[in-house]
Amino acid sequence: MDLLNTLVDKGLRRELPTREEALAVLATSDDELLDVVAAAGRVRRQWFGRRVKLNYLVNLKSGLCPEDCSYCSQRLGSKAEILKYTWLKPDEASKAAAAGVAGGAKRVCLVASGRGPTDRDVDRVSQTIEAIKDQNEGVEVCACLGLLSDGQAERLRSAGADAYNHNLNTSEGTYGEITTTHTYADRVETVQQAQAAGLSACSGLIAGMGESDADLVDVVFSLRELDPDSVPVNFLIPFEGTPLAKEWNLTPQRCLRILAMVRFVCPDVEVRLAGGREVHLRSMQPLALNLVNSIFLGDYLTSEGQAGQTDLDMIADAGFEVEGAGTTTLPQHRTQAGGGCGSHEGGCAPCGDTADKPEDAPVADASEVPAADVPEVPTARTDLVAVRRRGAGTDLAPNA
Repeated sequence: MDLLNTLVDKGLRRELPTREEALAVLATSDDELLDVVAAAGRVRRQWFGRRVKLNYLVNLKSGLCPEDCSYCSQRLGSKAEILKYTWLKPDEASKAAAAGVAGGAKRVCLVASGRGPTDRDVDRVSQTIEAIKDQNEGVEVCACLGLLSDGQAERLRSAGADAYNHNLNTSEGTYGEITTTHTYADRVETVQQAQAAGLSACSGLIAGMGESDADLVDVVFSLRELDPDSVPVNFLIPFEGTPLAKEWNLTPQRCLRILAMVRFVCPDVEVRLAGGREVHLRSMQPLALNLVNSIFLGDYLTSEGQAGQTDLDMIADAGFEVEGAGTTTLPQHRTQAGGGCGSHEGGCAPCGDTADKPEDAPVADASEVPAADVPEVPTARTDLVAVRRRGAGTDLAPNA
């Protein structure tokens, strides 16, 4: 396909595709799917070889969130029967993190529900970061605590945090349909605060919430402009007891197309296959390793993932290798300046964009791109959604 040859060439040069090209990836047919995966796989291997980075989640505070994010089992008004507990003590969190590191995780992601941390919360998390780093030499720590206030990103970095996660989740145009208690702009500002403090930014999306192809392309292009080092791609886990419980819109094939589109738009960043992969990709998970270079090991915040050893076996069986602690994840051009792509500053365009691109360049309309055959909406598989009952916040051993 001429489209795929063009996208590979652009990906190898770190050049931004057009919106029409990104939309066309999502519109490819099932007959073309393996060609799409192979093409995006060439771009993935150019920048990351066959390495897979493992990340491990520790839910520091579960449930009881005042925000109304429709996709979240911890939201205000959620009836999902998840674990609910207040802050883990630093030694408890460190013990949970150690299980993930022992399983091969290179990064520990510390997450807490809520709108954003108080200064006292930042103190708690800082103590936890220090405890984890004291006991696990060389481990990366990413914090995900919600919206940041002035000075909090700097304090987290001083405590030893390497990264900060705050996802955009969906397009700016549809964000108000998903969440009303904060704005899309609030999320962008928090990512920018993390970057300004010298933290590696991690920001991604959730697919499967009823969004259009144009919405998916919009949020991924916004992420490209924001230029995080890591882009986690989540697939909605439709928890019973949440407003999106009936949104079973994804097939394994569509998930692979979405991941391929993200790789073409963000060729040299850490694309992480995150929540919902077991639910929606199922037996097609190994194919996704040709598109992403990072996954979560074991369980998620409030749901169970597949067994940690199964993750490791899947990576090996698919011909990939776990990225070691001594290996730098990002390509050299993104690390030369200590974060970001290393070749630009502040608010300039992402790498590969050209300064002479006309400001009035046409924006693709989804109606202009030939639509693929639309599959029937998948049948709800509530048997695939298992609430986490082990690991952090429980007396049971974690899955790692």
